[in-house]
Amino acid sequence: MERPGLAFAVWIFICFCASVDGYPSGKVREACASMIPCHGSSPQLSPEHTITVNGTEFKPGDKIEVHLFGPDFEGFFIQARNAEHLDSPAVGSFMLVDRRLSQLLTCGRTKNSAVSHTSKMKKKHIKAYWIAPGDAPKRVQFLATVVKKYKIFWVKIPGPIISQPNAPSPTTPLHTTSEAISTSHPVSYLSKPFNASGCGIMKFCIRNPSNCDPESASCFFLSFQQEKSSVFIEMSGPSEGYLAFALSHDQWMGDDDAYLCINEDHRVHVSTAYLKGRSPPLLDSENALEDVSWRLVDGVLQCSFRRSIRLPAYKGRFNLDASYYIFLADGEASEGGLIHKHHRQPLITNGMCNVTGLPRDIGGSRSPRLIKAHGALMFVAWITTVSIGVIVARFFKPVWSHSFLFGKEMWFQVHRMLMLTTVMLTSISFVLPFIYRGGWSQQAGFHPYLGCTVMALTIFQPLMRQLFNWFHWSTGTTARILAVVTMFLGMDLPALDLPDPWDTYTMIGFVAWHVSIDVLLEIHSYCLIRKVEVIEDDRVQILQSLTSAEAEGRLFKQIVLTIYVCGNIVFLIAFLAAINQI
Repeated sequence: MERPGLAFAVWIFICFCASVDGYPSGKVREACASMIPCHGSSPQLSPEHTITVNGTEFKPGDKIEVHLFGPDFEGFFIQARNAEHLDSPAVGSFMLVDRRLSQLLTCGRTKNSAVSHTSKMKKKHIKAYWIAPGDAPKRVQFLATVVKKYKIFWVKIPGPIISQPNAPSPTTPLHTTSEAISTSHPVSYLSKPFNASGCGIMKFCIRNPSNCDPESASCFFLSFQQEKSSVFIEMSGPSEGYLAFALSHDQWMGDDDAYLCINEDHRVHVSTAYLKGRSPPLLDSENALEDVSWRLVDGVLQCSFRRSIRLPAYKGRFNLDASYYIFLADGEASEGGLIHKHHRQPLITNGMCNVTGLPRDIGGSRSPRLIKAHGALMFVAWITTVSIGVIVARFFKPVWSHSFLFGKEMWFQVHRMLMLTTVMLTSISFVLPFIYRGGWSQQAGFHPYLGCTVMALTIFQPLMRQLFNWFHWSTGTTARILAVVTMFLGMDLPALDLPDPWDTYTMIGFVAWHVSIDVLLEIHSYCLIRKVEVIEDDRVQILQSLTSAEAEGRLFKQIVLTIYVCGNIVFLIAFLAAINQI
């Protein structure tokens, strides 16, 4: 039992640090503007590869087939730009045909605005679809960078130019009739994005993140504005598939009045639906919505419509002059308008809201309060109390062995207090998800299984000290490792989806921080032991060395402990702040 701390340090470092790897090839966002690969050589002059498209004209929402072909090449980078200003940012977005060979990249604020390779595998032909945005310039040109080998590449190979027929000015609304929309009401194309003016004054608004700008590519926005006996509704957010909101009598999905904006082959279908349990929504054959408009630009889906406050003739439509919880969700949709389950927890208002009442400008949460509390308590227990308790027990026995607290050595009392706090916090946190779910969750992967194991070890571990110190140490170490693994898995669950990849990097940073402090104190202890090794018969020298070494060791360890506690608090505050934001 001479080096349990060092054993833990090596064990956890191998588990969590040695597995960090790089990203696949093709993540070339640094070259978004210049389209020049950072290969340390000059580009070739005469291109060997060709770009073709299947048309010469386009309209907003059109899907243009793009081909890149030529002799074998390893890498590529395709964009569409304003033909009048080729140095301007990328225009429009792409759809993939073969995900094995190509991937989508986001350049600047334009989502999926470029296509690149996924590996160095040789290829002769790449096919993708370009989606014309609503605010596209009159003329668009396709450009490609092709890498034959590392030092042999061509930059901005010019492709064909396509143009809009009789393109309207930016201030003129574009009116089109969507043949894909099953409604008798006319549908128009929005000429500009929504804005938040009037939120809290004339409109009831929900925004995520709070106070975000609807024109931003990362803002989810929902607004309600009463106009006599009807309500005008605007919904916007980053989504390639669908956006939906629902009115509910509780915070659980089921028996709800839903409204969906679905991307069907780059035209938006706006429909009402009824949610029954956790089954897919049942779209209504009759549509009670009027003044329907939509816009799909650079990965941001926007739609607006009007509905009457009361719709007694339509079964499943709630009256808008009552209070409800409001859900806002997004997800993927396949061909034919088939929608898939939202890939993350919907945004849910913190309380029941009356959208025709006093105008408000509010946010919401994608994580229920009980789940937030569960995550926060686990972070407090396993980032602060248990980590500090282990450091105290391992390295502060000689420092605090002559100091007593309530009749026991101080190091032992501090260690026991921190560990009992860990047991208490873990126990409280453990029951919260069961209270929220009303039982066992079948959709949380390995997280609940590992959580139950950690809970059992947490209860069992203090009893091991009565049997043998090695069992006590090994049980506690196993519990700590499994707790960190469980937190890694839990951070990306839909109910507590912390920002990615920030959460992973921060947790790896915490593990590295703990390991470095553990190793530092181990090295210090080893050096201290070597320092007091003097010849056996020099009793005076031994006594003097021990006295000075103990004083020096005590000061060093107290400084390190203070720094360690402060560092742990910083990590804890970061995690708690992230939990509070979701």
